[in-house]
Amino acid sequence: MLDAQLTEALRAHLPKIVQPIELVASLDDSATSTKITELLGELDVLSSNVSVRLDGDDERRPSFRIVRIDDPDVAVAFGGLPLGHEFTSLVLALLQVGGHPSTADPDLLDQIRGIEGTHRFETFFSQSCQNCPDVVQALNLMSILNPNIEHVAIDGAAFQDEVDEREVMAVPTVFHNGETFGQGRMTLEELVAKIDAGSIDRAVEKIESMDPFDVLIIGAGPAGSSAAVYAARKGMRTAVVADRFGGQLLDTLGIENLISTPYTEGPKLAAELENNVRNHDVEIITGQRAERLDVADEIGGLHSVPLESGAVLQARSVLISTGARWRKMAVPGEDEYANRGVAYCPHCDGPLYKGKRTAVIGGGNSGVEAAIDLAGITAHVTLIEFADELRADEVLQNKLRSLPNVTVITSAMTTEVIGDGKKVVGLTYRDRNDESDHHVELDGIFVQIGLLPNTEWLEGSIALSERNEVEIDTHGATSAPGVFAAGDCTTVPFKQIVVSMGAGSTAMLGAFDHLIRTTRPDAVPA
Repeated sequence: MLDAQLTEALRAHLPKIVQPIELVASLDDSATSTKITELLGELDVLSSNVSVRLDGDDERRPSFRIVRIDDPDVAVAFGGLPLGHEFTSLVLALLQVGGHPSTADPDLLDQIRGIEGTHRFETFFSQSCQNCPDVVQALNLMSILNPNIEHVAIDGAAFQDEVDEREVMAVPTVFHNGETFGQGRMTLEELVAKIDAGSIDRAVEKIESMDPFDVLIIGAGPAGSSAAVYAARKGMRTAVVADRFGGQLLDTLGIENLISTPYTEGPKLAAELENNVRNHDVEIITGQRAERLDVADEIGGLHSVPLESGAVLQARSVLISTGARWRKMAVPGEDEYANRGVAYCPHCDGPLYKGKRTAVIGGGNSGVEAAIDLAGITAHVTLIEFADELRADEVLQNKLRSLPNVTVITSAMTTEVIGDGKKVVGLTYRDRNDESDHHVELDGIFVQIGLLPNTEWLEGSIALSERNEVEIDTHGATSAPGVFAAGDCTTVPFKQIVVSMGAGSTAMLGAFDHLIRTTRPDAVPA
C-alpha cells in the first residue's frame, strides 16, 4: 500500500508515539475498504504502540478512527483514505493522538481546551488538494485537545453520493453540527475564532499591548519570510502580520525552478519558511489583515497599521509583502456561485467534478495546464480564451490538442455565470468576432486568468502603478520614507518565488539602512 519512501517516513516518525493507540476500521466490500485494511496493517507492523481492529461500527463506511487506548475521548476519524496531500494529516493524527505535543502557540492550545459546547465537525477533502491539510490538521488537533469537539475528515472521491447530496462543490468544505461552516483554507486561529466568541477581543488586547517595532512586515509569503529572517539577523525588533503564513505558496503545487532543490511543493516550502522564521526572534501575528497604512508625519517617526480586527500596530519602518490573489472574471453570477461551481484551484476541486462537464477560463499556461488535468477526470472540458489564440507554451498546447474531450474556444469573452439558485449549470460567452452570444451547459467553471496585487488597502498612502502595484526603487523603497515593499504586490517585472525571496532581503536591507540613518542613536538596532 505504501511505497518505500512513505514507509521510511513513518518508520522515522512513529517512535514519537508515547501512548498506545488503536486504529478501529468500519468497512464494507469496496476497494477502498481493502486499501484501508492494507494501510492499517502496515501501520500496525511499524510500531508496537499501534494496534488494529476491523470491527468498527461507524455508520460512514469505509472509515477508521484513531483512538488513544487509555483515554478513548481522544480520537480523530477519517472517511476513506488520507493519502496524497493528506498523508501528513494521517501522520500528525497518529502522533498527536499518541501523545506527541503540538508545536502551536501554547496560549492558543489553552484556548482550545477551554471551548465549551458540542462541536461536531466534518471536513470534505480531496487527496490532490493542497489547501485541505491545514484545515484537516487544525480540526484534528482541536478534537484531540477538547472532548467537546469531534472531527472526521472525509475523502470526497470515496463518498461521491454524499458529496452530491450535501452539494459539496469545493474543498475543503467544513460542516459544523450538520450545517455548512466554511470553505477553503482556514487557519487554526480562524477556526477557533469562529466558535470562541471572545477570541477576537483577546487577540486585539494582546496586540494593543505590544510596543512599537523596528520593522513591521505585512504579509508572510516568500518575500515576507525572507525579510523577517534578514531583519532578525540584523537585531531588529521584528513583527510579521498576515492572514496566513505562506501566501500564494499554499495554492502552488509543483515547484521545479527553485535553485536549491529539483522539486518541491508550495505547502511544503511554506512550512519550511515558517519554521525558519519561527527559529528567529520574530513576533508572528497570524489571522489578522491590515486595513490601511498611516504613514508617519515625519521621517523617523512611527508608522501605524490599523487592522481589520480593530487593533493597531506601530513601527519605525514597514515592509509590505502582501502578494497577489486570483483575478476574477467580474461577471454576473461569479460571486454568487463561488464554491458552488465557480472555482479557482483545479488541483483542489477537480476531483469533485468526476464525470461532469467543466470549463476553464484562460488560455495561458495555468489555464491550459488546468484543462489538461481536468480532462483526465471530467467528462468534458471547454477552454475559453479572450484572445485570438492561446498564450500557453507550445508543448502544453500540443498536449491539449491531443485530448479528445477538450474543446477550445478563442476570441470569446465570458459574460455571465448561470446557476439554478444552488449551483452552476452553465455560462454564456460572446464571440468577439461577430458579437454573437452563446450558452454552454456545464457543472463547474475554473477561472485561471492571472493575478491581482493585494494593495487596495494602500490607496492614498503610497504611490501605486496603473496596475495597482506598489512602486519601488532598486532598494525596495516606496514613495513614503521608511516604507518598503517586495514581491508580487510590487512593480518588480517578474513574479517568481525566487525573485520574491531576493526582493524581500533587498527591501529589508533597505529598511535597515533607512533606520540607521534616521533613528536616534539609542534606538538603532545593535
